[in-house]
Parts: sequence; C-alpha cells; structure tokens
Amino acid sequence: MTGSRGTRVDLHVKVLDESVVERAKSRGIDVLVYAPHFTRLPAIERRAEQFSDGELTVIPAREIFAGPWHDRRHVLAFDLSNPIPDFITLEGAMDELDRQSATVLAPHPEFLNVSLDRSQIDRYSDLLDAVEAYNPKHLPWDNRRAREITRGTDLAPFTSSYAHLLGTIGESWTTVDRSIDEAGDLTAALQSGNPQLFHRTGVTHRLRCLAEFAHLGYENTWEKFDRVVRSGMEPTHPGHVAYGGRFDEVRVD
Repeated sequence: MTGSRGTRVDLHVKVLDESVVERAKSRGIDVLVYAPHFTRLPAIERRAEQFSDGELTVIPAREIFAGPWHDRRHVLAFDLSNPIPDFITLEGAMDELDRQSATVLAPHPEFLNVSLDRSQIDRYSDLLDAVEAYNPKHLPWDNRRAREITRGTDLAPFTSSYAHLLGTIGESWTTVDRSIDEAGDLTAALQSGNPQLFHRTGVTHRLRCLAEFAHLGYENTWEKFDRVVRSGMEPTHPGHVAYGGRFDEVRVD
C-alpha cells in the first residue's frame, strides 16, 4: 500500500497479533517487518502470512543472535531462503547470510553488548544494506551515536519501533517511495538510497521509549531464565534437531 505520503514501514517489531495489526493500521503503518526472538523461520513466515492483508503487509525476518549470551551481536535479516540459528559466530552468520543473498540490517548499533559496533559495520559493509539511526529503546545519547555511525557509512539509514510492547507500534517508521508487496520490494527501496526517517515526539513518545528500555530488565532476567533454564534449549539453538548439525562448526553456545 502506498500513496502521496509514501509507504510507511516499521522495519523491526517483535510482537504480532490482532491488536498489533489494528494499532499499526490506525497509526498509518503499511508494512511491518516481524522478527520475534528465538522463533524459527518457518513459524515466523506462517504468522506473517496469517496477519497480512490488503491494508498491511507483514514481512518475515530474523534477528540473529551471533555470539554467546554475554557478548551477542544482533543482525536483522529478511528475504531468507533457509533458517539460520542463533548462538553461532558472527562470521558464520554473515557467511550464511551472504550465501543466501539475504537483506541484512544493523539494528541499534553499539547499543549495550547486543549490537554491531562501528568496526564490525565497516568490516561487513559490503553485506549490510542499512544501519539503524533511531530506535525508541535507545536513550538519547544512544541515538546520537547511532546517527553518527550511520552518517559515517555509505549505507542507508532506517528506523523502527523495535516494538516489544503494543504501545510502541507506530512510534517510529521509515518511509519509502514505492509500494511494498514482498521482501524484494523492500530491499530495492532501501537500496535506492532515499528512505526517510520519522518518529513521534512529546511526553507520550518519551514515556513509551522509557517503557521499552525498562523492558530490557525483564527480557534479560526472568524471561531469559524461563527460556534457557526451564525450557532447556532455545528453538533457535544450533544444537536443536531442526538444524541437523549444519552449524556445528560455528556454534558458540
């Protein structure tokens, strides 16, 4: 869907259900890139298809956790042809993304210990398609650093809601000048070099940003315990039977 205002794309959300779709539409979002944590690609693809319609396109994606828990590097990718697990080396992840000719983005650069840093962005610049310049989960100085990193590259900038919470949907978006019906359209739009970045402002926006930042505490304590200790193994762990041992040589955890 597009129009004179362009196509509004939220390039990274973690949640997807009827309420998310309703909120996205009410806030003028045309495309969601859906990349939930620790969910295998086939399940993401099925859910993206379930919630796509004539008003909203949902593109399945993976935020790959490269490296061990204590030093993981997040890489956002879509237009994948085969599943890629978490907890493999960054080099192993990038080699596989290159082999699949996937579209690869650097979300929240240099944020805590979960992001690509500037040296890694420079190293993999030939594989990357865009770098995030604004993220609601960032604190103000994190966004300033992200803008500086993005300006220092030849890669397209983008923003997203990075929504782990329903209320963050529609807080930030990237506008492109073409219709987006599938992943390849979005790749072409980013590579055109003319995406425009927007985010809401004011007290409500700031409170929603702080709520997303606070969610990190839950995400890295109880939720982590529940997934790792109680469940035994993440569905996207390279040792899971679903991957058939293909990534044993590059697994790190």
